[in-house]
Amino acid sequence: MSDEERETRKPGRTARLGLGALSGLLAGCAALSVAELAAAAVRPEAGPVIAVGGAAIDRTPAAVKDWAIRAFGTDDKLVLQSGILAVLALLALAVGVLATRYRRAGAAGILLLGAAGAMAATARPDSTGFADALPSVVGAVTGAALLYFLTGRLPTSRRASAKPPEGPVREQGQGQGWDRRGFVVAAAATAVASAGAGALGRSLNGANGRDAVASRDSLDLPSADSPAPAVSRGAQVRVAGVSPFRTPNKDFYRVDTALVVPKVDAGTWRLRVHGAGTRGSRTFSYDDLLRRELIERDITLTCVSNEVGGPYAGNARWIGVRLADLLADCGVVPPSRGGPADQLVASSVDGMTIGTPVEDVMDGRDALLAVGMNGEPLPFDHGFPVRMVVPGLYGYVSACKWIDDLELTTFDAYDAYWVERDWAREAPVKTQSRIDTPKPFARPRAGTVMVAGVAWAQHRGIDKVEIRIDDGPWRDATLAAEDSRDTWRQWSYAWQARKGGHTLTVRATDRTGETQTEKRTRTVPDGASGWHSVVVTVE
Repeated sequence: MSDEERETRKPGRTARLGLGALSGLLAGCAALSVAELAAAAVRPEAGPVIAVGGAAIDRTPAAVKDWAIRAFGTDDKLVLQSGILAVLALLALAVGVLATRYRRAGAAGILLLGAAGAMAATARPDSTGFADALPSVVGAVTGAALLYFLTGRLPTSRRASAKPPEGPVREQGQGQGWDRRGFVVAAAATAVASAGAGALGRSLNGANGRDAVASRDSLDLPSADSPAPAVSRGAQVRVAGVSPFRTPNKDFYRVDTALVVPKVDAGTWRLRVHGAGTRGSRTFSYDDLLRRELIERDITLTCVSNEVGGPYAGNARWIGVRLADLLADCGVVPPSRGGPADQLVASSVDGMTIGTPVEDVMDGRDALLAVGMNGEPLPFDHGFPVRMVVPGLYGYVSACKWIDDLELTTFDAYDAYWVERDWAREAPVKTQSRIDTPKPFARPRAGTVMVAGVAWAQHRGIDKVEIRIDDGPWRDATLAAEDSRDTWRQWSYAWQARKGGHTLTVRATDRTGETQTEKRTRTVPDGASGWHSVVVTVE
């Protein structure tokens, strides 16, 4: 067989469907790459993967979200985006196979996927309008055209080619073969162009936050007018394996719905305060906040998605302005003094809304509009340029990141994002304790084994921690020095361990005298409860 014959010989049915699937995958990759490039001209959040991912998060039941956080931790967003890409790849393969028989239907399938992306982008809470649909539309049109072109270079099916030709008989092979080399060149060119467009899009999208990064890098936060007291040396127990008293920024937990971390320029950032009980709408700049009295406090935050013994709690030194003072300057008074608003709705630049009881932020606790964390401006992951921090409340009802709006309203008038998804309107942090060491299934040696961990009951304080070995009596653990009632408290217990399997259980009692309950509950609707236990084998 000559080289020319090999180049024009028709592939079998299976090979032809495989080439169609490849064409669909290449067209799908091209569509996503062009869409990402187009998103650089609009905003990164308008890209189809981000838009569809955000829509999926918004519509996922609370129990499923909670499972995803438990199963994947802070990698939940990566898993979601990877899943979306996998589904899109399968759909692209399917429309490619369809296009081997029905080219227009295959191209229409790509357009339908683009329409879904456009609808998801424009339906997001932070959508800027029709412009957010453009990346998905442009990408889909590009992908549909490429799929139509690539499948057009494939040979017709054997059934179609078996139909007797009309008119003069052509030379053998004319109109019956296919241009294999031409298809390979077209497919390779599509792959290279897609990779280039995707790389350029990612680069441009990354550059969109350049001003925000520069604004953060240039900041030199002023010293606090009310600095936090030095942490007592006795606040950190000297036991290996216990969480540090102050959590480094890089290790601080992050649980939110943002698939793209907002990057906001501090120089252009504005905060609007308005609503019931205010003296009209007021707007504050970042510099306005820095000119106010700044206070510095150590405060422990806890996520409501934290299971018993889970990792989603962290302690940091925050600097910011008193939220109560800023609200009072706007005319707000708490409900206990006759104020008309009982809910403070904080909104972020990505459309998240969080509702906080007005009474709680104005009852004298150190509720902050924080601008700094552990001696530096807020990291982008944790809300730069400004976020809320309210001791004693779970984050979903208090810790709005990337905040740009505060509205005074009532709980009866408005349900914030998480409340719409079956979480409780109000959620004070529950008294909890955790064993950090030994780890589950550890195999310590017989003798003195140090058991240690942390306990928290923000805004109430920890009064006692107890340890139980197997079904034995509860014994008091040694408490570390208390920094403040708004921070977690470390504890330790010297256990005289005997050989064999053992279950270690911990419980804490807060300063009101309430001991954490043994009853196990899940995180929905207002936080998990129960005692934390670990099983070890002493050798």
